[in-house]
Amino acid sequence: MVTVQQGDRAAERPDGTEGRSVRVQRYLPYAGLAFSTVLAFGLGPGSSTRYRVAVLAVSGLAALWQWLMAVPVVPAAPGEPRPVKAVVFYVGLLVLIGVLVVLSPFYGFFAFSGYLHVAALPRRFWWLGVAVTAALMATTQVGGVQNLHGTVLGLYAGLVLVNLVIAGALTQQSIDEDRRSRQRAAHIDELAEANRQLRETMEENAGLHAQLVVQAREAGVLDERQRMAGEIHDTIAQGLTGIVTQLEAAERFDHDPERRLHHLATARRLARESLAEARRSVQALRPGPLAEAHLPEAVQDLAARWTAVSGVTAGVTVTGVPFPLSPTLEVVLFRAAQEGLANIAKHARADRVGLTLSYTHEVVLLDVLDDGVGFDPVATEAAGGESYGLTAMRQRLKQVGGSLAVESGPGEGTALSVSVPALRVPGPGITASSGQVENAP
Repeated sequence: MVTVQQGDRAAERPDGTEGRSVRVQRYLPYAGLAFSTVLAFGLGPGSSTRYRVAVLAVSGLAALWQWLMAVPVVPAAPGEPRPVKAVVFYVGLLVLIGVLVVLSPFYGFFAFSGYLHVAALPRRFWWLGVAVTAALMATTQVGGVQNLHGTVLGLYAGLVLVNLVIAGALTQQSIDEDRRSRQRAAHIDELAEANRQLRETMEENAGLHAQLVVQAREAGVLDERQRMAGEIHDTIAQGLTGIVTQLEAAERFDHDPERRLHHLATARRLARESLAEARRSVQALRPGPLAEAHLPEAVQDLAARWTAVSGVTAGVTVTGVPFPLSPTLEVVLFRAAQEGLANIAKHARADRVGLTLSYTHEVVLLDVLDDGVGFDPVATEAAGGESYGLTAMRQRLKQVGGSLAVESGPGEGTALSVSVPALRVPGPGITASSGQVENAP
């Protein structure tokens, strides 16, 4: 790390070139001043005490002036004002160089300091500073001011021109290189800041990603719990309800062995089906009827089995031209039919039930109607809302972009209407008759 000093201020920059230029600017003039003073003492034009006191006094003043007033060479951008201290320092430096050159031409080893500090001036005065310094250097090169007469003046003019061209070009090149070095250092600082901000952003994104992973895991766990709760309701709960109903019916027919055995056999079949469905639910597989047939046949089979258990006639009507749906949509519609029939068996006390499966170009509709006792939706909402089964059905339909509507009234039966998007899947068409299919007990 390099320290750049300006008066009593210090700044650190990582650029090594800048550090070298600052060290040259700061220390080389002292070396030139000391060397010039030694030569002036030993080989100077005068050996009087007065001359030596003048040499020491002006040399000491020049050293003190540089120590107290010197500023680093920091080229300003075009139009940027320079500090007053920098201008005062440079003008004073040229005056002291001029006095020393008058005292002894050996101070040419110090006069070059004018080139080193010219960038302290405003940009429009750079060449003026170089020209004055070139004139002072040419004076030392012709042997001092006492030789500026006659033919020496022509030589002096030529030396001024040579110094001006060479030193001016070198000074300009040095200043430009210094500016480029500073620009590179500024770009490095900007890149370092950008990298720091990028690192902070990446760390923040990593934290957000970790939070999203946790939230996704929690959401997945919640979704799986809801799925399992729905599957348990649709399989185990409904199956157990049917089993209990059949066992209670068997108890009522102790005097009729044939009817009693029929209900026991039905309970046994429901237990096996419920166990199979529970296993399929745990394995996240499609319901058994859908694994073996398409939706229309699965709904018809569901209605037939429900009729056999409940003793209530359930008719199935398929309208439109059936086509294969995505497995998720078929499961949602099948579970909706299953839930609708389960609710009818538990609450409706209906004599007839109808299911209508309608295929259109945009949606597939499932309507479940009964002629039972019905209910008051407003009163049901005030009493605590829908049953778990209907709530779970709404959640399933929301996930697939479907909808559920329930219409009912006391003594008017109930109509359950389910709608899902008609998302076809590639495959052969479904062979199903359109019209009324009734299942008698």
